[in-house]
Amino acid sequence: MDLFAPSHIFIIALVVLLLFGGKKIPELMRGLGRGIREFKDAKDNVQREIEGHINDDRPVNSNNNASGTTPTKQVSSGSSSNN
Repeated sequence: MDLFAPSHIFIIALVVLLLFGGKKIPELMRGLGRGIREFKDAKDNVQREIEGHINDDRPVNSNNNASGTTPTKQVSSGSSSNN
């Protein structure tokens, strides 16, 4: 037994027509369409925000220290000197 058989859809449509009347059904459908459109827009905005954060992440360089300051250059005490 199928839940959305043609006879079931007909009965549901008849009940909706009796409950809301012929003039209210277009308003209900417009409201439903706006709600679906707003949901899709919100979903797309969240998806774009997540993708933006993923793209903004930079690869972590192993030379960076935890304090966030730039590493200092190490000077060797070799035989070459700048005179």
